[in-house]
Amino acid sequence: MARSRSIVLALLLAFLLALGLVAPATAAPAKDRARVVKEEWVAERQLDLTVDSPALGKAVKVRLLTPDGWRKGTHKSWPTFYLLHGCCGDYTSWTALTDVAETKALRKTLVVMPEAGNVGWYSDWWNGGNGGTPKWETFHLTELRRLLEREYGAGHKRVVAGLSMGGFGALSYAARHPGKFRAAASYSGVVNPIHDAQFVLNLNAAFGEDPLALWGDPIKQRRIWNAHDPLHLARKLRHTPVFLASGNGQPGPFDDPNRQPDALEQELWEQNVLVAKRLKELRAPLVTDLYGPGTHSWPYWERELHRSLPLLLGALR
Repeated sequence: MARSRSIVLALLLAFLLALGLVAPATAAPAKDRARVVKEEWVAERQLDLTVDSPALGKAVKVRLLTPDGWRKGTHKSWPTFYLLHGCCGDYTSWTALTDVAETKALRKTLVVMPEAGNVGWYSDWWNGGNGGTPKWETFHLTELRRLLEREYGAGHKRVVAGLSMGGFGALSYAARHPGKFRAAASYSGVVNPIHDAQFVLNLNAAFGEDPLALWGDPIKQRRIWNAHDPLHLARKLRHTPVFLASGNGQPGPFDDPNRQPDALEQELWEQNVLVAKRLKELRAPLVTDLYGPGTHSWPYWERELHRSLPLLLGALR
């Protein structure tokens, strides 16, 4: 009897739909889903997306460097390389200041260069324990990732790399989300931020941010700092191939030999040495290029990008 009633109701609904007396059900719009509000080709193989992000509470840019044969809307997917910028840079930095767009080895890979804020630190901000925007980690690894996989051919084979603040982001993301990235690379990365917490606080303040809004006080909220710090997360990287590069701040081959030592790169050298030591203790698959003389500048990061590609692209294969 119940089955007969279901059949009758289904036939009645179909009849009413045909007459236009009942509207078909439609899915409610996903208000919490990031969406692309603008696309712009800015150069050959370079597509800029403007993404409206609930996690950030605003629209931001993402640059895609598309592989050969890429077309939006096809069912084909490509290995995906997330390439992260540093402090004071933006989503255009890598294409503007390096030869990444001309690198032949990347012509079979979708390269994703997202905006991350001047001092976004690739994190969902603590904001005194209240959470809220900005949520850079949620934007990059949930909203943007899903959008790119749904509409722009991003595949499930991923690697990540970045410079300075972006080097922090690459290792922190890989450690905090085991299995999401097949390999990670850091060039002059802030890979142990608690080592010089005052630098992080001062940098945030210099850009008009509340220094404690990011991860809180480095003493009172030490647990939160450690939960983002690659050195303290090293055990979660022990199965992930990692490339670590840094100079020691002394003038190197791309510098004026008479320039003063670079204090920032000296600090980052110490951090990278600590992380390399810890990963070696854990027998992690690590490649280091602690190349000695060299400053915190783009010629070194471009060189290290190329040096890291065998590890990164090997992981994608």
